[in-house]
Amino acid sequence: MKIKNEVKRILENVYHNRDNDYRLIANIWSKEMQEKNIDLTTINAYQFLKIFAEGKLTNPESIRRMRAKLQEEHEHLRGKKYYERNGRIQNQWKKELGYETK
Repeated sequence: MKIKNEVKRILENVYHNRDNDYRLIANIWSKEMQEKNIDLTTINAYQFLKIFAEGKLTNPESIRRMRAKLQEEHEHLRGKKYYERNGRIQNQWKKELGYETK
């Protein structure tokens, strides 16, 4: 699966993308547009929106979901927010169930 490999490659090599879906999506779209010989320095917002609306770029929700799945399966791809979010939720459930939390 192409998108899976690309998301994994970016998460492995660009740490700040692990916590920022906007940056991750921008990186993937930038590469896709380069592969289609679209010069990002010369297109305007309307042209970009047309490219997006025509489905020529990967669906941002697919990218986000693939990032989440890869981070679930591969601990080394997780960012700081993953641990903050999971720790907070885990402690909330422990508290609601009557377990001691620190």
